[in-house]
Amino acid sequence: MTSLRQRLDNLPVGRKMLAALLVLLATVMLVANLAFISAAYWISQESVAPQALQAIGKLIAAPELSRHALSSPEAAREVLQRLDSYTPLRAAAIYDSGGRRLADLQLGEPLRLPAYGGDLEHWRQGEFRSTRVIELPQPDTTPGRLLLVASSELPGAFYTGTLTASGVILAISVVLWALIARQVRRLITRPIRRLEELSRQVTREENYSLRAARGNRDEIGSLADAFNTMLGRMEAREQQLKRARDDAESAFSQAQSLAEETRHSNRKLELEVQVRSKIEKKLTGFQNYLNNIIDSMPSALIALDDQLYVTQWNQEASALSGTPLDEALNQPVFLAFPPLKPFLAQLKRTAEHHRVEKIERVTWRKGEEAHHYALTFYPLMGGGGRGVVIRIDDITQRLSLEEMMVQSEKMLSVGGLAAGMAHEINNPLGAILHNVQNIRRRLSPELAKNQDLAVEAGIALDDVNAYLLSREIPQLLDGIAQAGSRAAKIVSHMLAFSRRSTRQLAPCQLPVLVDQALEIAGNDFDLTDSFDFKAIDIVRDFDPQLGPVPATANEMEQVLLNLLKNAAQAIHQRDDEDEPGRITLRIRLNPPWAEIQVEDNGVGMPETVRKRIFEPFFTTKEVGQGTGLGLSVSYFIVTNNHKGQMEVQSTQGQGTCFTLRLPLTSPAEGISV
Repeated sequence: MTSLRQRLDNLPVGRKMLAALLVLLATVMLVANLAFISAAYWISQESVAPQALQAIGKLIAAPELSRHALSSPEAAREVLQRLDSYTPLRAAAIYDSGGRRLADLQLGEPLRLPAYGGDLEHWRQGEFRSTRVIELPQPDTTPGRLLLVASSELPGAFYTGTLTASGVILAISVVLWALIARQVRRLITRPIRRLEELSRQVTREENYSLRAARGNRDEIGSLADAFNTMLGRMEAREQQLKRARDDAESAFSQAQSLAEETRHSNRKLELEVQVRSKIEKKLTGFQNYLNNIIDSMPSALIALDDQLYVTQWNQEASALSGTPLDEALNQPVFLAFPPLKPFLAQLKRTAEHHRVEKIERVTWRKGEEAHHYALTFYPLMGGGGRGVVIRIDDITQRLSLEEMMVQSEKMLSVGGLAAGMAHEINNPLGAILHNVQNIRRRLSPELAKNQDLAVEAGIALDDVNAYLLSREIPQLLDGIAQAGSRAAKIVSHMLAFSRRSTRQLAPCQLPVLVDQALEIAGNDFDLTDSFDFKAIDIVRDFDPQLGPVPATANEMEQVLLNLLKNAAQAIHQRDDEDEPGRITLRIRLNPPWAEIQVEDNGVGMPETVRKRIFEPFFTTKEVGQGTGLGLSVSYFIVTNNHKGQMEVQSTQGQGTCFTLRLPLTSPAEGISV
């Protein structure tokens, strides 16, 4: 489309006029034919067709013919067959006095005619063709009805005549267009080409004395006069240039003498410029060296004058504030670095009293994360006056390391406490388990001594056992034994937690450990009667490329079971019951680590709770429902026993995600725990 338009724009003026005239003729012919056909169609539908239908209706409505048509369906069909060759008719139907359709006639594609005479008026309202309904009289009864539908098509002869007339008119229009094209070429195209050839000759020969012929008194003639006027002015301007050139040559000779005089002066200036350039180059190099030193420092450095306007700004300051160097220079510091606005009083005090000011810790957001910074303000003295140097250090990593050290100290302190508690609990647990075993032995009918003592007491040992079974005493003893065994297992874990022993890690399949922990949680975990762990949707996302990982299977099962229980409790505490509870378990290969993620869509936790989640004896549960040791022991197992990492991310109201990282290779020696 663009190429065709460019070709039309580049046509000569005469051809453009002829093309426009040709398009105009074609448009007029098309519009005239469409208007003629539309008028003929309107006349046919509004006048000719109704009259023809009326004539046919009167013919069939004659008493003798109408009685014959209404006598039977065969007679009605015979009457309609006489209209088969009538071209203006599209369809017809005869209805008897009861409204039943006796017969119909379809010329062309069948129409959906009403089956009952009572629907005729409604059908005619939706039909765009011309229709007529004529009553067919009958003696002594209700007259029948004849439906006639006119054809919406014009006769073929009309289209043939229209096309013939259009062809004759088109031939005459082409002849007229050829005559007009000849006159356009004589009156417009040729004068323009002569003027174009003259302009090319002037350009080629640079002869401005040539003139164009006047021609007719039209726009082209006016253009020729304007072209001659332009040539005359250019000829006069060329004469002026020749005189100016002569004057310039005389002035050039005078300038040569003056140039020789100035050459000696320039030599002296060149020497001075060279010396100054060397000095400036050294100063620039030294300045660049200092700027590189400042920019390479990990701390943000900002220099201010006594009015607290920025005079120096390194790359770290740009990265921290988001303000580039060219926008920060010569701007007030609170505009270039808005977070420093609360410290304007300390900055002024440093500049006025030459005293170092320190802010130990401030928290600013960098992207989506909160970072902690230490601010130091140094007084600046120099030849330019007083000022301040601001140093901003990112201490986020240092605080994280300090927090990890505090966490490690807390975990180490649990060891001694766990050892003392384990030894104190072990003795009564042993007595409980031993006494349960003795009770079972003394009630057993298989021991002869029990039978003898029962006879001496005058009781039947079988009756005693039957009574105990009816009161479910053996089940109670089994519950005591199971609870004691479970408590003993907890004590053994606490002792293992407190002792420092040497063990070898064995290759484990992490998906198998996760499935075993899920099975234990599904069978053993119960929050309330209305909550079922198995109703939670478990989503597994395991990396098939991950092979065996060095680990202690029972310890990792304990860690995963604690995380699953906490996730289930967080889901149970939600208020939103529309979304089903979901725990997502991911196992991924992230060299040099194997990662395990346990993510839930529970209530989440605030930041204050998240920071203390691994502290021993810290719990958010009610008194008697939690010891606060589950996550702290899990943290110790992962970090100390397996030399891995454990972290948590949580958003209150959205859920929590625990991430465990285990090394893919075990140390050469056993791990001390």
